[in-house]
Formats: sequence, C-alpha cells, structure tokens
Amino acid sequence: MSRDLRPPVDILHYEIVQEQASALGRMGRTLEQALARLREFDTAHAATETPASMQPARRKLVLEAGQALWMFVVQREASGLRDSRHIMRTYNVPGEVQLCMGLIPASAKPGSR
Repeated sequence: MSRDLRPPVDILHYEIVQEQASALGRMGRTLEQALARLREFDTAHAATETPASMQPARRKLVLEAGQALWMFVVQREASGLRDSRHIMRTYNVPGEVQLCMGLIPASAKPGSR
C-alpha cells in the first residue's frame, strides 16, 4: 500500500488542473465539430447561392458554432489563457461566427416558445 506524501492542497490542485485540461479538450473538439458542420453545409451549397429556404439552417449552424466558440473562450480564460486571437487563427473561425459568439438563439432562451 503506497501512501502519497504530498499535502492535500497539492493533490487537489493537480486534480483541478487535470479537469481544466480535460474541459479545454472537450470544448475544443465541440468547436471543431461545429465549424466542420458549417463548412460542410457551405461546401454542399457552394455551387449555387444558398436558397432562401436554407438560410435558417445555415444561420442555426453559425449560431451553434458561435456558442461553441464562446464556451471554449470562456473555459480558456478561466484557465488563465486570455488571448483568443490564437483560437481564431488556429481554428480558422469565420468572422460571422466570431460576431455571434455567445449569442443564444431565441428558441433556446428560458421561457421562449
């Protein structure tokens, strides 16, 4: 039976840092997936201009990517990583996604139906 001789506060700090890293990974993957869905939509409709009937579907994808971006940025900032320009470049985040970062669609707000 081995015994950990580190002070409990060090063990707790280690666990917190592990969870922060895990959360950053999850948020990053969520952002990647949201951006991929938007890019796939745009690629599928690149040959022709997106019909008006498809605009709401595209707008939903942009808002989802904006929400994922917001969650990732907040998690990074909570971990002490304050410069989000790196995210925008690395993930090639479109300007329209950056502009709606953190916006919650009206249908997702509490009390709206």
